[in-house]
Order: sequence, then structure tokens, then C-alpha cells
Amino acid sequence: MRVALVHDWFTVYAGAERVVEQMLKVFPQAEVYAVVDFLEGGGREFLQGKKVHTSFIQNLPGARKRYRTYLPLMPLAIEQFDLRGYDLIISSSHAVAKGVITGPDTLHISYIHSPPRYAWDLQHQYLEEAALSKGIKGALARGLMHYLRLWDSL
Repeated sequence: MRVALVHDWFTVYAGAERVVEQMLKVFPQAEVYAVVDFLEGGGREFLQGKKVHTSFIQNLPGARKRYRTYLPLMPLAIEQFDLRGYDLIISSSHAVAKGVITGPDTLHISYIHSPPRYAWDLQHQYLEEAALSKGIKGALARGLMHYLRLWDSL
């Protein structure tokens, strides 16, 4: 059985990555995909030496430190993975991984850690803390959050 495991991004080893670690124990043959992968050295052990297939965002300027600034492009990026030929796709998602495009005969199981709370219930707090609650940047940020909520609910 061909299995793909799709995760939002690999930047730290935290709770969501611990879930991925367990998924890889159940499906050691899985190929791994993510929008970006910036894990360093020993923090990669849970991936069992697997190569992570990344999106075009991996190579954009400043992505290593400011990958989240590319959030508006992440739905497009995750939809660009060619996952034809897999029998099972498991997505580990708190943002965009659940939006991968699969074939009609592919089973897609999505483990949703949480919805992107910065776009839903924490939007006002997030925008205020990021100094994006007013002005043209604030209007653009609110528009982005609206777009993400629409995409997230599909």
C-alpha cells in the first residue's frame, strides 16, 4: 500500500510533530510532505531519516525565518502536491495540510489538531497583538483571514 503523510510545516518538534511520529510508527513506509521543512539536526529523528517533499514556499526569500508571512500562499502550495498513485493519504493539520488534493480512489484521513484559531476565534486578539487591527495592513489581514476561513470550511 502506498501511503503519503502530509503535515503543515516542520519547524519545531512539538505536539503536532509527536502525532506525526506516531503515525510514522504505524505507517513506516509513508512518504512525507510539508509546506516547508526547516528542522535542524537532532530535531529530525522522529522522521526516521525520511526525506520531506516540500512546496515552492521552501525556496522563497526569507522563508526559513518568516515562513508564516507566506500564509496567503499556503493553500495554493498544499494543493500543488501531486499525490496520484497513493492508496492512503493521512494529513496532520492545524492549518492547510487537510486541503491536499487527492484522487477519487484515494482514501484521505485527516487528523485535525485544531482549526487555524488565528483565523477563527482568536482573530481579533491575533490581529491586535500583531499590530494589524487598523489601517490598510489591518484591512488586508482581515481580508486574508476571511479568505482562509472560506478555504478552511470547504
